[in-house]
Order: sequence, then C-alpha cells, then structure tokens
Amino acid sequence: MGKEGLRYAAKVSLDKPASEQECLHNRWHPENPSYGTIKPGEAVKIECVDWTGGQIGNNDSADDIRDVDLTKIHYLTGPFDIETAEPGDVLVVDIQDVQPLEDQPWGFTGIFAKENGGGFLDELYPEPAKAIWDFEGIFCSSRHIPGVRFAGLIHPGSCAPSAEVLETWNTREAELISTHTHLDRIVAQPPQPQNAHSGSATGSVKDKIAKEGARTIPGRPEHGGNCDIKNLSRGSKVFLPVHVPGAKFSGDGEISFCGAIEMAGVITIKFSVMKGGMKQLDMKSPIYIPGPVEPQFGPGRYIYFEGFSVDEKGKQHYLDATVAYRQTCLRVIEYLRRFGYSDYQIYLLLSCAPIQGHIAGIVDIPNACTTIGLPMDIFDFDISPQLPAEKRDLGTCAFAGKK
Repeated sequence: MGKEGLRYAAKVSLDKPASEQECLHNRWHPENPSYGTIKPGEAVKIECVDWTGGQIGNNDSADDIRDVDLTKIHYLTGPFDIETAEPGDVLVVDIQDVQPLEDQPWGFTGIFAKENGGGFLDELYPEPAKAIWDFEGIFCSSRHIPGVRFAGLIHPGSCAPSAEVLETWNTREAELISTHTHLDRIVAQPPQPQNAHSGSATGSVKDKIAKEGARTIPGRPEHGGNCDIKNLSRGSKVFLPVHVPGAKFSGDGEISFCGAIEMAGVITIKFSVMKGGMKQLDMKSPIYIPGPVEPQFGPGRYIYFEGFSVDEKGKQHYLDATVAYRQTCLRVIEYLRRFGYSDYQIYLLLSCAPIQGHIAGIVDIPNACTTIGLPMDIFDFDISPQLPAEKRDLGTCAFAGKK
C-alpha cells in the first residue's frame, strides 16, 4: 500500500532493464497481455520509467543522447484492464498527482542527432546535447542551464487499439513512408520486431505483437497517445475512447516535467467508465479538461515573439505554421543569446520551460503567424526588453564527445 493507502497497480525497477520487466511494453497491440485489473472508481498509483527505459544518465556528457537505441524506446506501464469497460465506452481518467521516483529525483532534456531521432530545429542544431534537471518539490533547475527555475506539469497515457484501429495505423503510416522518401528523413516508424517488448507475452503471441505492433512514439487521433500536452496536469480529466474489452490503459512512460523533462515517476490516477460514451460524445479523438494547477505569471510577465512562414533563407511559404513556429523559436534564441546563453542551452530550455505557444493567424495569405510567450519570471535576472542586456557567464549544457 502507498503512504495514503492507495494500491500500487504497478512498480518498476531502476536496476533491471526495461525489456525484462513484465509491467512494461513498447508496442501498441490489442493482444498485449494485461498486467492487472483496476475497478471503476478506484484510484491507484502507477510507476513508470522514462521513455528511454533508463538509457540516459545523470552526468555531464551527451554521449548517451547520441547513442540512444531508438528501437528500445518509449516504454509504457501496463496495460491495465478497467472493469466493465467495453468497445464504444469512454474511459475517464482523473489525474490526481505525479511525483518523481524517490530514488531518482532528476530528469533530462535532450537534443537528438538528426540521423538518430532529430528534432524541430535539427537542421540548424544537429549536435547532440543534454541538460539534467534537479527537482525540488514542484520546481526544477539545471546546472546545465543556470539562472532558470520553474514549476512543472505532466501528462498521462492511453488505451490500446483494436485490431481494426491497429491495421488503420499501420496502413496509413506505411503510405506516408512510401510517399515521402524524397524528404531524406524518417517521417514515421513502421512496426519493428527488433527490441519489441510486450510484457509477459510469450511464444506466438509475442512474435505477433513484435511483427504487427505499432510504435508507441507518436500520438494518434484514435486514442491520443504521446501528445505532450502540457495542460494535462494534476487535476485534469481525460476522456479516452475504448476500442478493446477492458480498455487496456497504459501509463505513459514519458512522464514529462513541463512537457519535455523526461523522468521516471509515479502517477496517481482514478478511473471511471462512461457506458456508450463514444456515441454520446460523437468521439473521434480524446477530449480533456485542464486542471487548476499550472505555473502562474502575472499580467505583463510574458514577452511574446512572432514568427511568419518566411524561412531563414528568405523563402516564402504558403500558410505554413511549421515554418512560422520554427522562426518564432529562432526569435527567442536570438533574444536570449544576448544574455550569455548558447543557442543549444536556449533550444533545450524552449523544449521544457512553461512557454505559451500559439497559432496567431492562418488565414491572411500568404503568411501564417505563430507566437511564443516567454515567462520572464523563470529567470533569476531581468530580461525585460527595455533594459540593456548584460552578458553573463552561464556555463554550458552537456555535449557528446567525438567517436
């Protein structure tokens, strides 16, 4: 029993490889064996490992970021059968709390090599880099990005697909892969038997899951998944469509502090079932109601930056919000660079700080406009635009050595 008397539906080990733990899996498949059963109305604690399964260490080198094995990643805890849940129902998930594991009170933010995962700005910042964040209650700070401290948020998991939904995913993503070879980059991850882990599955079932199972990396419209929505925090309520008997809910192994500080942690969740909820809500994808807990900054305590769909080479794009948001990020990098941060430190910070990213306009041709609101109060010095920027010695994030 937990300290509050709640049952642990699953506990993970930090000393045992993720691939050897029966409470974990890294493929979506309707035949994943359930790890346990949870009653409607029951609140339970579920422990999770970080999404890499412990491949990243608390050190000052990004060699582990550079060398991470992406066939092993994105381990989820579960799946769990929720009693009475049937296809067509909606699983209601109340997120009550989340904490880092007591034995690992830290997390990481990483910039992955373009050829091994990449990232939003990998063409401009291709070098692997890392920042370690230490947790102090709800706050986090980093020796690799000094002068910053902020409160954190988290997000939960998803339900398993039916055989029909799984086939839809695999067909849809295979078509995307075949039609986008010209991009010279990975656009989707097809089923990959190598290092597939399906909990306690054995024999032909294990082989089938390895061959057919969808990667747990992306979010998908039919069930949500790894969407990294920062507002899905303590006190949030998530409505998930049920596609298989029991729902087969899995806790997200990517428990994120502020969206992209990855950590091993324990989440407290309460479940209930809306019978016939998918028809009642005409549900095509998950719905959520944000909780009351989020970082609070007063009026006038954000600096907003704009970006438009004209890229860094001056090329005009038609209403391209991705190009616009990339430019918005670059405006923030240029601004904070003046205070002594390196571009890589700022890129890491933008991945996890409680910024406000918005689409401001996608109607006034030819330019989409996006914005980022940067909270001024996460810094321990004044970054106001009306003050001269004082350049400081702000150290360095962790980089990878040369092979």
